[in-house]
Amino acid sequence: MKILAIDTSNRPLSVAVMDDSHLLAQTTLTTHRKHAEFLMPVIEDLVKKSDLTLEDLQRVVVACGPGSYTGIRMAVTAAKTIAQTLGIELVMVSSLLTLALNIQQPDVLINPIFDGRNQNMFTGLYRNKNGRPETVIDDQHINLTDWLNLIKKYDQKILILGDTDSFKDDMKAALGDQLIVADQLAGIPNAALLGEYGMALKAVTNVDAVVPRYLRLTKAEADWKKLHPNEDTHDYVEKI
Repeated sequence: MKILAIDTSNRPLSVAVMDDSHLLAQTTLTTHRKHAEFLMPVIEDLVKKSDLTLEDLQRVVVACGPGSYTGIRMAVTAAKTIAQTLGIELVMVSSLLTLALNIQQPDVLINPIFDGRNQNMFTGLYRNKNGRPETVIDDQHINLTDWLNLIKKYDQKILILGDTDSFKDDMKAALGDQLIVADQLAGIPNAALLGEYGMALKAVTNVDAVVPRYLRLTKAEADWKKLHPNEDTHDYVEKI
């Protein structure tokens, strides 16, 4: 199966072209946030370097959020467009789980973190089971204090990775030697691992219905909600 894997959830951009679990070509960029400018040229270049055409692709695997609003919207839009245009399969994977794929240790709980600002985080808790991440606590947008209250009950080592700078001191103070801070490279998504993981997942049945997995309201939605406190935010787009 020829697979295109895409992750632009945050600052890094990572794209890979796979033939089943065999990596054909990959690019990871961490020096800019111009995903709208770079994503499609990177995809086209990697497909060409793999001696393929876009029409040879059979599945697109995308990290669908949470993360940067712009980043995940860009990746999901590109993945949907490619899947719809080529009539191929689309698979959605949590961006936090994608980061957890970098950790293969079986004896730790894996805690990927994206900075949600003001001591809030996008995070979840995973463990390795047969070499694949298994959810322990679902992905969510949560305050650091509330998150610490959730994970204190576990007696295993907890390894944090990703955007840890704003949180590691407070987490160390609360968890002591139970906490492990992964190195910086572990916090960079690897599209090849994403593609390999997504190879075995079930494709979405309705590509048109796919939306980014934000896990919190956008600022525009939050502002609209303040003005319409008794209305469901699902009506937001329709109302606008």
